[in-house]
Amino acid sequence: MMIFRSASALGAMAAVLSFVGVARAAPALDTTKMTQMQSKAVCVNPHPTHVNLSKLVVGFSQSESNANPFRAGETKSVRDAAKAFHVRRLIYTNAHSNQSRQVADVENMINQGAQALIIAPLDSTGLQPAFAQAAAKHIPILTLDRRTAGSKCSDYLSFLGSNFYFKQGEIDARELAKATGGHAMVAEIQGAYGNSVEVARTKGFAAGLKAYPGMKIVTEQTGNWFTTDAQKVMSQILLAHPNVNAVYAQADTMAFGAITALRDAGKKPGQVKIVSIDGTRQGVQDIVDGWIYADDETNPRFGPIAFHELQNWFDGKPVPRHIVLTDHIYTPANAAAALKNNVPF
Repeated sequence: MMIFRSASALGAMAAVLSFVGVARAAPALDTTKMTQMQSKAVCVNPHPTHVNLSKLVVGFSQSESNANPFRAGETKSVRDAAKAFHVRRLIYTNAHSNQSRQVADVENMINQGAQALIIAPLDSTGLQPAFAQAAAKHIPILTLDRRTAGSKCSDYLSFLGSNFYFKQGEIDARELAKATGGHAMVAEIQGAYGNSVEVARTKGFAAGLKAYPGMKIVTEQTGNWFTTDAQKVMSQILLAHPNVNAVYAQADTMAFGAITALRDAGKKPGQVKIVSIDGTRQGVQDIVDGWIYADDETNPRFGPIAFHELQNWFDGKPVPRHIVLTDHIYTPANAAAALKNNVPF
């Protein structure tokens, strides 16, 4: 005998099945289109449980305020991906640029029952106590955006980030050379000193400038990743070095501060060439408006890849120890089209 059920009855049954915890399939994901490099070195779970993410509690530790467009994009990506992968529960914390608070946040998430962790480290050191607590409970960790001290496969599984280990700085050196014809007095506005990203972007830019002997860095100052700090620094630079005609800002947040200082000093768009890193929507708009010449994207869309790799870990599949996301480089040639197509974050 055939039994027919109404659509409403089928919907109710689906709700009941979801309530009792029937695993829902994770979305299909082609990571080859989302990444430009995955390391051959991998981590593999020696005791796979094959548990579905829909039955797991996952913690996400954000390091900085979501007032930063990059952090906002990163947080949104993780939250959206948690929903797409039907994660049972996502615990979210924000350390607001406080290292000890981030350690406490991670430890609290573990105490709340987190079975996997995604961490955007504030600094390259300091998370070891949290790593140790997670390792004692066999909780896998993925790190995002900034490298941190520790051993892969034991302290954490993988690092997901952009190609800022030299390449971003080198790209900005090349673009600034294009903008200035290879002859410039350059002011470099750096991120917080000692931060792994700041170190990489500083070294990369210096390496890139070696090909352009007519470009000289006349001053290097920290803007600490903040707009207000960069504005103050740029104002001071213009007083001390009025001949500066090029700026390398290691993040869009600091480029925005530099633009404000230049505008206050009576400079016109394009009079001082600026290159930046992040590729935020406002940064790309500033290219269209003539204030920024080029902006190298730091892709914040880690969420789908992070949850994909966590599921791989629980299934006993190899997890690359290093994953580099695909980034864009925005210039006057493509900025307007990118905005029209809603590409920047």
